[in-house]
Amino acid sequence: MTLRKRYLFFFSLALTIFLLIPAFTVDTGISAEKMPQVSDHFDGLRYFNPDVPQPPPYPPGSTTRRGATWWVWNWLLNNDWPEWPEVKDIPPGPRPVARAPKGVMSVTPVGHATFLIQMDEINILIDPIWSDRCSPVSWAGPKRHSPPGIRFEDLPLIDVVLVSHNHYDHLDLPTLERLAAKGTSRSIVPLGNLDLVRSAGIPAVDELDWWQSVRVSPDVTITLVPAQHFSNRTLWDRNQTLWGGFIISGPSGNIFYSGDTGYGPHFQEITRRFSPIRVALLPIAPFRPQQTKEPAPGYRLIVHMGPVEAVKAHLDLGAPFTIAAHFQVFRLGIEGFDDAVTILTSTLKKHSLKPDTFIAPVFGQAIIMPSMPNALPTLVFKEHCTESKLFNGCPPINMNLEEEAFH
Repeated sequence: MTLRKRYLFFFSLALTIFLLIPAFTVDTGISAEKMPQVSDHFDGLRYFNPDVPQPPPYPPGSTTRRGATWWVWNWLLNNDWPEWPEVKDIPPGPRPVARAPKGVMSVTPVGHATFLIQMDEINILIDPIWSDRCSPVSWAGPKRHSPPGIRFEDLPLIDVVLVSHNHYDHLDLPTLERLAAKGTSRSIVPLGNLDLVRSAGIPAVDELDWWQSVRVSPDVTITLVPAQHFSNRTLWDRNQTLWGGFIISGPSGNIFYSGDTGYGPHFQEITRRFSPIRVALLPIAPFRPQQTKEPAPGYRLIVHMGPVEAVKAHLDLGAPFTIAAHFQVFRLGIEGFDDAVTILTSTLKKHSLKPDTFIAPVFGQAIIMPSMPNALPTLVFKEHCTESKLFNGCPPINMNLEEEAFH
């Protein structure tokens, strides 16, 4: 066993003991007195993915069941999986604008699944995590390999935080606490997550079921939409809270954020209800590269997408522009550091799609959507900054809001 694996082994053992101590005092977020109504994705005790066949309990050709615990130990002890580098000395992107005016849509990828959405005079932050680890403890668990694209101190006032589900890489309590201290007072979450998010100090929390909507301004509406995933924060609360994605709708158009999800028919239904979608934010990892020796991961194929499945979803959505998420920040799968981006490029080429219609973004680089629905966006680079009241000194090259589209 290598030194790294031995280190991870003992830290994981300590983490397991740490999680077992409060086993009988864990608050899962749902009490018997506060059970949501039964629906097509809730059986009275747990949420589930409707119309999704359950995988066989054993991988093909296997005689031993390999559940989540097996995959954790395999990750710790397997020496065949590629190492990820720690990316250093990457300067953050420029300070975001204070607000985007009505009719303007700006998307800034911060890293992993965190996005700053500025549109129609509203600032929205999705699945924020600025922590060094996505874990219940600060001293163990998946470590950040790429720094956040925006300094936390440079964030504008956030009007509403969207949380797609309760996994630690999406619902990061330390970051939510920092946002609450900075003035963020509202969050929108799937059913069952209200108390947990409110515990971070955010007072106004809207809980939504799939297809339910809430207005965050006279012009902007947010809808929780289905995703094909699962939830848990401990060993004892699996699927006791809901998961989902979001449609953000305003005068500047519709943005779709999928959250963590596998590929499924929900993409076509979202398209049917919300077309046209101007921008889609889709995960491209974790996934299992074809060259790996790992046996078929079964259920993980249902609840996650790799680049191949993400391109299928991109085609289903009919979005003219898609931004990749969930890559090169926290290692949560067995793919190499560059595998997701490399396979995304080759998959787009295979489908004869232009590479600038589905991009792996630069973290911290604002993407300004043009006024014409089918035009591609303009990227805001630090070196392009000039004086501008509208964009705080960092407009794109040749951008003119009076024109029909940005150059």
